[in-house]
Amino acid sequence: MKLTRILLSAGLYILIQGCASPSYDYSPETVQISEPPVGTVNTAYIGDALLTQGTISEHDAIFLEFPVKVGLVGNYTFSAGYYTKTGGGTKSGYYLPSKYGGGGSVSKGLLTDPFKIIEAQYSPQELCGVSFLNAKVCKKSVFEVTKQRASGVNNFQQTLIYSGKFANKVNFGYREFSKDLARPAFNNDVEYDLNASNVIGYKGARLEIIEATNELIKYKVLSNFNTSR
Repeated sequence: MKLTRILLSAGLYILIQGCASPSYDYSPETVQISEPPVGTVNTAYIGDALLTQGTISEHDAIFLEFPVKVGLVGNYTFSAGYYTKTGGGTKSGYYLPSKYGGGGSVSKGLLTDPFKIIEAQYSPQELCGVSFLNAKVCKKSVFEVTKQRASGVNNFQQTLIYSGKFANKVNFGYREFSKDLARPAFNNDVEYDLNASNVIGYKGARLEIIEATNELIKYKVLSNFNTSR
């Protein structure tokens, strides 16, 4: 039995298409966000964010619409979903299943070495499954090179959320998030009387209210929050 396993393993090694040198030197980019753009007219529903401003991390990723099997005997199977970058260059990169939502997963054949990482060749597109021994098996594949918003130590967001209308008064919730965690001490609920003015303001953000019901609000962004961190 042991000899059979050794012979089978040796047969699988014949199918290996090279060796990889995985890298883990990638750092996601921190970007400023301010949404929606000033001057635009937008519609939001109860519970929706009307304004968002702050800093987020954007992580390079690839997206698979369909599962991919690599290796002549299907050594590794990559499910549909997102895989985020760990390192690499302009011609190829290394990826692992995403931790930021919608992540794919990897399964291996019965006699296949444990999985380590995915190597993606960009042109022509090819995906390789890399084992813990850095041996790889590959297949021409189709994938989307994209980005994912990711949690990070520098993330900070301010949002204004629509809470509904009572009589001719509109209600909003102000929320702050740091590293995707709410900051309750900085949260607040505010109310505005549209009889006084159809322009509301909070922490530098200014909105012109065009229409408001207990289902939705239509508004124009005059300015976003004064600061972002």
